[in-house]
Amino acid sequence: MPTIALTAAERKQWRAQAHHLDPVVLIGAVGLTPAVRNELDLALSAHGLVKVRVFSEDRALRNQFFSSLAEDLNAAPVQHIGKLLIFWRPIPSKEVVRSEGRNPGVKSVKIVRFSKSGNHRPQIKTVTLLGNQRIAAGGEVKRVRRRPSSIKKASQQA
Repeated sequence: MPTIALTAAERKQWRAQAHHLDPVVLIGAVGLTPAVRNELDLALSAHGLVKVRVFSEDRALRNQFFSSLAEDLNAAPVQHIGKLLIFWRPIPSKEVVRSEGRNPGVKSVKIVRFSKSGNHRPQIKTVTLLGNQRIAAGGEVKRVRRRPSSIKKASQQA
């Protein structure tokens, strides 16, 4: 797979964002194993911008790791400074799967409270409800409680 080509300005932007990151993947004395490649691939898929630390004194070996990882994982080599390697790859978009008949768990609801005297404007408040919450009669957010089923029905079903 070919590596992603970055312009100098893009590389500068990714270097600046990676400055505050901690290394996510560490390459030890064993070197570049399939497990290390797999972890780096997972980290790039999750984060997009990843910092890697190589515990090797050989600069030529680190350069080889830098180029081979970028090519194998289809990532853009951002920076190689000392024992740190920085890679970037766009995060793949996640597919949203919704089952039919179900609404999403989080929803926004507007609560309108009218004034007691008709001279003032109504108060409008937007509230975010989670899947297990409801609006009570007074406009309070409460958790939904399951209705207790009757003992008679439970014994008939069993």
